[in-house]
Amino acid sequence: MTDVTPMTPLDSETEEFALQIADQVESFLIALQAIARENDGGRAISLLLLEISQVLLAGARLGAQRDFTPAVEYQPDVGPEPDLDEMRLRLAEMLGTVDTYSYVFDPYVPGTVESQLSDDLTSIATDLENGLRHFRLGNVHEALWWWQFSYVSSWGNLAGVSLNALLSVVAHDRLDAEVVVEEDEELLAVADEMLEGGDPAAR
Repeated sequence: MTDVTPMTPLDSETEEFALQIADQVESFLIALQAIARENDGGRAISLLLLEISQVLLAGARLGAQRDFTPAVEYQPDVGPEPDLDEMRLRLAEMLGTVDTYSYVFDPYVPGTVESQLSDDLTSIATDLENGLRHFRLGNVHEALWWWQFSYVSSWGNLAGVSLNALLSVVAHDRLDAEVVVEEDEELLAVADEMLEGGDPAAR
């Protein structure tokens, strides 16, 4: 049996804040799994834009708070991480050509990084789920610290660049550009197909 270190009581305002963040995190995780199961590319783009925007709001609220401190030096054991590989594979298959994208890792350092939306969304989910397990086990200090730390160090940046990539897909589909660069034609066709259900070969 694992010893449980008594937690310092939280004030009611912080408890309410933690509950709100936990609700937003749980909502995002449930929605992401549902989007992957539906396997509807066009609908997925719009839903992912919504869900990522909402969880970024939670991250911004965490970033605006004072630095949270865990109650113990080492993270309490909350069991093994969930296996999200099936969700990742479903997302990759559903997103298809638009899964791979490039982004600037650090705006103050030149150079871009190539990544996959499916990988990044799964990484975000893993970070958020870890904090949620702490919260559900009563380790609220640890949950708040982890969500805040991982937002600044990892999932906040991934959510931001993922949101930008999805917005780019929507922009390619909806903006009526008179001049289309040749190398963008394939991406435009894929965006049209996903968002409107059309056949790129027929355009």
